[in-house]
Amino acid sequence: MSIHGPGLLVSTQDGTATVTIGNPARRNAMTLGMWRALPGLLAGLAAEPSVRVLVLTGEGDTFCSGADINDLAGPDGPRTAQDAAVAAEEALAAFPKPTLAMIRGACVGGGCQLAAACDLRFAAQGARFGITPARLGIVYGAASTRRLVELVGPATAKYLLFSGELIDHERALATGLVDEVLPPDTLEKRVQSFTEVLRARSQLTQVAVKEFATAEPSADRLAHWAAQAAASGDPAEGRAAFLERREPRFTWSPPVE
Repeated sequence: MSIHGPGLLVSTQDGTATVTIGNPARRNAMTLGMWRALPGLLAGLAAEPSVRVLVLTGEGDTFCSGADINDLAGPDGPRTAQDAAVAAEEALAAFPKPTLAMIRGACVGGGCQLAAACDLRFAAQGARFGITPARLGIVYGAASTRRLVELVGPATAKYLLFSGELIDHERALATGLVDEVLPPDTLEKRVQSFTEVLRARSQLTQVAVKEFATAEPSADRLAHWAAQAAASGDPAEGRAAFLERREPRFTWSPPVE
């Protein structure tokens, strides 16, 4: 385990990087320093060839209670904190490899914003979710709003944003805010087993899917991925493994820039 900036802990094991929000005295609230540190941390992990999957979680029994209220003081406080939060969220959404939020307890405000920026969300029973700018008179970011609408649909997004009310894990699962709900004592084991599945799959597929899901690809990008597939050997390996009834041994990895 290593510390990257204030309140952010990073560990790597077998191709999975785990970023832990570590501010338990304030229920893992994100300080301004933590928001600002996250993009650089993510950039470093994205450039590391051995990292295949990223897991975001919170220390102890709380995922993240949102932005630290102390950073909202003063006339420019809310704007500064929101700008930093949006930059961190966009960096997480742009992470080129699969990302998964492992959620226990409160996932509120900026914490829910970070979870929504991940590709997948697995939660423990008893987790609670909410997005609370309407309680503070803050205008929620446009990119964040669109991402939430794409995830849960306009009606649920409006319910969450208009009211600032919290929802339980059952409603979060039903609306698509989370992908799986597990008993608290099995959540970490399930996340570990699922990241093993992700690491065994084709990075070529995963990285291309993330790019295509974000925006309509140009002709140049379609040609790029066709060339990558042809040069990689992954499609041939996938077919061979299927016919031979064995696990594939994919070799493609993102070019190191």
